Amino acid sequence: MIEDTQEKRFDIILAKELSRLARNGELSYKIKNLCENQGIHIITLDNAINTLTGNTSMFGLYAWMYEQESQNTSNRVKETLRTRAKKGLFKGSNPPYGYDVQEGKLYVKDDNTLSIVRRIYQEYLAGRGRDSIARRLYNEGIPTPAEIAGKKNAGDKWNDSTIKLILINPHYAGDLVQNRTTTVSVTSKKRKKVDLEKQIIIKGTHEAIIPREVFNTVQQQMKIRTKYITAPKKHLFTNVLFCADCGKGMWYRSNRKGYICGNYARYGKKACSSHCIEEDILKVTILTDIQEFVKQIDKEQYLKQLEAQTKKSKQSLQKQLSKFDKQIDLIKSRKRKYINMLAEEIISHEDYRENVEANDIEMAELVEKKNELQTAIESEQTVDNLEQLKQELLQFLDFDELTPEILHRLVNRIDVKVDGIPKIHYRFSAPKIE
Repeated sequence: MIEDTQEKRFDIILAKELSRLARNGELSYKIKNLCENQGIHIITLDNAINTLTGNTSMFGLYAWMYEQESQNTSNRVKETLRTRAKKGLFKGSNPPYGYDVQEGKLYVKDDNTLSIVRRIYQEYLAGRGRDSIARRLYNEGIPTPAEIAGKKNAGDKWNDSTIKLILINPHYAGDLVQNRTTTVSVTSKKRKKVDLEKQIIIKGTHEAIIPREVFNTVQQQMKIRTKYITAPKKHLFTNVLFCADCGKGMWYRSNRKGYICGNYARYGKKACSSHCIEEDILKVTILTDIQEFVKQIDKEQYLKQLEAQTKKSKQSLQKQLSKFDKQIDLIKSRKRKYINMLAEEIISHEDYRENVEANDIEMAELVEKKNELQTAIESEQTVDNLEQLKQELLQFLDFDELTPEILHRLVNRIDVKVDGIPKIHYRFSAPKIE
């Protein structure tokens, strides 16, 4: 609605009351000021606000009152959940992987999830890393916790973070630990960790899947391993080189003297194939291309070809951009649907938060890809200022090696096919296959 207001797609906002328009003062005043600037009126059916007749003197009072009401409602909900937690009742909407919840109590499930939890702990104590455990489970086709819970947008890949959450969850030792995070405020979706002394911990509320001594040993191991893990090194083509099939970034492997598909490196052949390419080959290819381009740049026929390639490349990028816009609009529509379901009490606050968080993650990924695409479109050069481009390329010809500066100034991205052949997207022409 705010986006439509900025474009003045309507003349009046009609709301049952101000609280249905905004639940906090900051947003209320943002909408009010925006409407005033755009010449849009606000009318509430309780006659509290009517900018058509100039009735706005109580706007601040109502905005404050409804924000306090929202905060009080939030506090009452939190206190109700705390009371349930103190009674030893599980208050989440989804029980931990391996458990069922019945009348607020956790019970071990009678399926293979029990053995999977124990296996994760056993393999970790045997020295396997979290990524390694996740990769094995994925390749064996074991459903993820999100799939078991029936969550929307649930992925089939086990991740390091999924394994970590299972390894640090005290529920598996038979303890009910709740109130570990809370919202920053009623006006913010962000959550913060609650201090340990304020968490609600009740020991021995349900059957343990993992013996307490094993659980404690794993916690110690995680602290030790985290202390000595070194950060991965970035290489020349990091964030530039991508798998042509799955779209994931390529990872450098010293034993191959080059890069392999990140999906393959993390999950194995079930996710993708290696798409291996040597770093030295890429360096030589790009430097040779630049030199060849400078030699041909003065030829009229080549200029026409370059102009046609650039136009075709831009059209392709614009189509991709339109696709991302449609996907983003779909997610926005989905989020509005969740808000209506929450208002009509079809879903709980917990389900609403989980669905919105999942949508926010998907939205963030799409926006990031859209921004990358827009950057690529903006960096696509035409032949309008060819002499300037030529001079820019000439300054790099004195170098014997491909430096990060040369790479990032002249190359948008590189897609590697399954046979290891790179498709190089230069900033000064359409994609080129070598």
